[in-house]
Amino acid sequence: MKKFLSLMLAAGLALSLTACGGNGDAPSATGGAAGGTSDQKVLKVGMECNYAPYNWSQADDSNGAVPIQNVANMYTNGYDVQVAKNLANALGMKLEIYSYEWDSLVPAVQSGNLDVIVAGMSPTEERKEKIEFSDIYYSSNLVVITKKGMLDNVKTIADLDGKKIAAQSGTSHYNALSTQTTAQANEMADFSTMLIALDAGTIDGYVAEEPTAMAVCTDGSNYTYIPLVNNDTGFQVPIEDTSIAVGVKKGSDLTAKINEYLATFSTDDQKALMSQMVEIAPVE
Repeated sequence: MKKFLSLMLAAGLALSLTACGGNGDAPSATGGAAGGTSDQKVLKVGMECNYAPYNWSQADDSNGAVPIQNVANMYTNGYDVQVAKNLANALGMKLEIYSYEWDSLVPAVQSGNLDVIVAGMSPTEERKEKIEFSDIYYSSNLVVITKKGMLDNVKTIADLDGKKIAAQSGTSHYNALSTQTTAQANEMADFSTMLIALDAGTIDGYVAEEPTAMAVCTDGSNYTYIPLVNNDTGFQVPIEDTSIAVGVKKGSDLTAKINEYLATFSTDDQKALMSQMVEIAPVE
């Protein structure tokens, strides 16, 4: 999951989000669907649109991308987007995707501004206190992305001692980094910021899911990743912390319906879809 958006695209998206108020408030949950009936219900889905290969932003609708409702003339694609499309089809609903900052996603579901979160979000115990989660729709290892030649001697998390390593704020990644290593843990807002910091030499590496590392560390790039294995050479984490699920408001009848669809989405199907998204994820 090839590399993140170019700095120009990221800057453009940031400006668009600012113009939209940043939190991406969504309209009411019903409305007409293109090619559908006028009373077709809308499935309002939230994600960052900035976490390749799970979700990213692009300027056109190529490769099955979907318009971002609260960012003018921008589209989103990725593993989460394709799952959301399939989910909406299974539910007989019109899909609308909204770009939200990470820390705003859970409150948006709680308030009803979003119906669901499909954003590479792990169903941690802390989050379960606030919202419900569906069954898991992908699992991965936590690894460390770095520059080639920078962390060649790192084989386990014990070898991160004293290294400047970042992780996204408000995630299980940062919790694992800060509590299980003696690295100089840096908390950063998002993955684009961490990649920029890595390029600038501000950090030595950052924690990510392995599919994200696969997208960044393409042939010919200056990046590589340390292939840590959960609960072995890597971080000690419960499976919920390295898996992703759909976030839903507590008490919603959507949870059972989502799980009905996910029961048809086999592990082999998940891996095949992720491989496809890694191949088409945007290059920096």
